[in-house]
Amino acid sequence: MYHFILFVILLFNSEFYVNCLNEEGLTLISFKQSITRDPYGSMSSWNQSDDNPCSWNGVTCKNQKVVSVSIPKKKLLGYLPSSLGSLTDLRHVNLRSNRFYGPLPLNLFQAQGIQSLVLFGNSFYGSLPNDIGKLKFLQNLDLSQNFFNGSLPSSLLQCKRLKNLVLGHNNFTGTLPNGFGRVLVSLEKLDVSYNKFSGLLPYDLGNLSNLEGTADFSHNLFSGSIPASLGELPEKVYIDLTYNNLSGPIPQNGALMNRGPTAFIGNPSLCGPPLKNPCSSDSSAVSPSSYPYLPSDNSPQASSDIDGKTKGKGLSKSAIVAIVVSDIVGICLIGWLLSYCYTRVCPCKSKDEKARRESRECFCFTKDESETLSENIEQYDLVPLDSQVAFDLDELLKASAFVLGKSGIGIVYKVVLEDGLTLAVRRLGEGGSQRFKEFQTEVEAIGKLRHPNMVTLRAYYWSVDEKLLIYDYVPKGSLDTALHGKPGMSTFTPLSWSIRFKIIKGIARGLVYLHEFSPKKYVHGDLNPNNILLGQNMEPKITDFGLGRLANIAGGSPTLQSSRMTSEKEKAQQKQSGSAPSEVASVTATSAMSYYLAPESLKAVKPSQKWDVYSYGVILLEMITGRSALLQVGPTETDLVQWIQICIDEKKPLLDVLDPSLAEESDKEDEIIAVLKIAMSCVHSSPEKRPTMRHVYDALERLPELSPY
Repeated sequence: MYHFILFVILLFNSEFYVNCLNEEGLTLISFKQSITRDPYGSMSSWNQSDDNPCSWNGVTCKNQKVVSVSIPKKKLLGYLPSSLGSLTDLRHVNLRSNRFYGPLPLNLFQAQGIQSLVLFGNSFYGSLPNDIGKLKFLQNLDLSQNFFNGSLPSSLLQCKRLKNLVLGHNNFTGTLPNGFGRVLVSLEKLDVSYNKFSGLLPYDLGNLSNLEGTADFSHNLFSGSIPASLGELPEKVYIDLTYNNLSGPIPQNGALMNRGPTAFIGNPSLCGPPLKNPCSSDSSAVSPSSYPYLPSDNSPQASSDIDGKTKGKGLSKSAIVAIVVSDIVGICLIGWLLSYCYTRVCPCKSKDEKARRESRECFCFTKDESETLSENIEQYDLVPLDSQVAFDLDELLKASAFVLGKSGIGIVYKVVLEDGLTLAVRRLGEGGSQRFKEFQTEVEAIGKLRHPNMVTLRAYYWSVDEKLLIYDYVPKGSLDTALHGKPGMSTFTPLSWSIRFKIIKGIARGLVYLHEFSPKKYVHGDLNPNNILLGQNMEPKITDFGLGRLANIAGGSPTLQSSRMTSEKEKAQQKQSGSAPSEVASVTATSAMSYYLAPESLKAVKPSQKWDVYSYGVILLEMITGRSALLQVGPTETDLVQWIQICIDEKKPLLDVLDPSLAEESDKEDEIIAVLKIAMSCVHSSPEKRPTMRHVYDALERLPELSPY
């Protein structure tokens, strides 16, 4: 009897352990068994003795049914089992940035409620199955940075709810399916870059009216002309067509107008603005979209009646000439009158108030810092650049001003007005009295720039002896100080990686605005950690844009290039003559700034956007390594770019180059490596092989872990 009872107990316990985990839990156990490496123990909580999998890491349930499996960035090595498709309520799969391999199992698409399938950054291969069309509720499909090949199945168009379609960096071939733009009208993000897609761009792409950010078709084999319908996309969308086989005139309408050449480079057969390659008369004639404002039924020539009288609907040539001439004369007269009125200047009133000094570094803005403004100086009033400027010149001159820093381009003051408003004021040179108009044009163009990641220029002041630029005050100082500290700092807290990454993205966002959305597609030309300031919440703000040009106009300051060359000469001369250490240190500091400049800047006259990309790459390396752009390695000095390249060539571990203060953040290793790769592409010696800032920003956007919902 005793043995019988024991047998019953063992049999009961055996049944209990076999049946305690529900069917969905057993399905996920089979998934766990397909994983051969789990270095972080991400699936250690997946225990077969549980009743259900709802408490397991990376698993989310609703009403005891699995709705999400999300285990990103854990270096999991394995394949996807077909059993996942039996999870009938599965909505979200996020396995990005792991090491999964193999083809996608067909049974995966039996889970027809899937809304988000994110497999970015693995080693999947094979074609995208036709069964993808079964996912009627699919909104987010990210297969980028894998080894998928073959053509896109036309069944993809059955996924009409798609909002994000990201296929970049694969080996897809063939054409985009017919009806792509007409059917997938819900798309908000589209990236098919770095594949082998060929054929014509779909004519109906203009229907994708919900697109945002970048519509990226770059680095493919697309051929033929650019469809004019692309111009119908929202104007805020950046259309990247670089490095294809496109040909013919670039349509000049809508979202395609006023784009810089960077959106079209790598297509030798494209012609017309903004490229320097002019179109022949034949190629222009076949593109009516090149004349967006000319009705198609109008002829440029007027027809004649049998009596010789002009019968055309347009004005005669003589009438047009008369109108143009009269318009030009009228505009010139108005411009002359405005110029005359504007340049009338009255002597400023005498101010007997003495310059107040609240400390050794407190000044008033005058030629002589201990005196008031002279009555005889030719002077203009403070010129506001937006409607929010509520102070005048008198208030500014009465304010306390504390020196924030000095450089070759003037002194920067922290100015506190009587009402508590804090500003930053840069004082420029004292010459250049004949170049006011030039200064005015430059400074008012800079004043139009408005972006959260750029310091706003609020107003300016010009007289023979004073030139002032008035900016928003940014309270947390420069990125250079935040990274390295400065002499005399009592405490120094290194930046965490999360804050550094926030800064990295913000700088990129500001440069994208400057390069692509500012009025003239500007170039900064002198980006370095000293002119990146940090706001109250550590948000970066790019400053000093256009400063070298303004200083040159205001007081004959040297250009950046000549400063760079001069500093190198002075350094050599001082070494020969045995100058004082303080002088050598000053020159070395100036020279160190030159290591943020692209190598080609020493030869080229006109700066390009790729200069800024290079400077940005050096800043990324500085953020990762904690080292300055010019560093001491043993007895010699070297630049950061060369040093990091040597470390990579010698296959040194990440810890050897990483800022020691980041050594404890091992969970961020993959993200840091990804940023390092971006940095190295930015500092490529060939400008043509550097990415655009738009590509850089999009890559950074994809690095943070995606939410499964």
